[in-house]
Amino acid sequence: MQPIPNFTETELWIIRSTVKERYGKDVPVELADTEIRLHPGAKELSVCPAAYWEEGGAHFVIVKTGQDRYRAQFYYRLHQIFGTGIDQYDDIGDCVLTLLQVQADHAAQSRQDS
Repeated sequence: MQPIPNFTETELWIIRSTVKERYGKDVPVELADTEIRLHPGAKELSVCPAAYWEEGGAHFVIVKTGQDRYRAQFYYRLHQIFGTGIDQYDDIGDCVLTLLQVQADHAAQSRQDS
């Protein structure tokens, strides 16, 4: 199996500029590697590049699972992990926008429930 390519400069620019637009400031985006199961039922883990940032008490992760393939989630604590409802994206812009919108909706709902 071919290694999964790292994020391109264009992908990183899309992530950073979308996050900046959402929060009105530069938010540091860190790069890391993570191990995930690429397919349901897979026994082995695959090393994938990930982009990570924190803002407003939330932690965000986008994992690149292949060429033009992404997964996204956010969390507050390890037992409070949330996805977007979409298993995989083929457009990084859609991935980032949906992730930020789902988290904003979740935060707004949490404030209403308090």
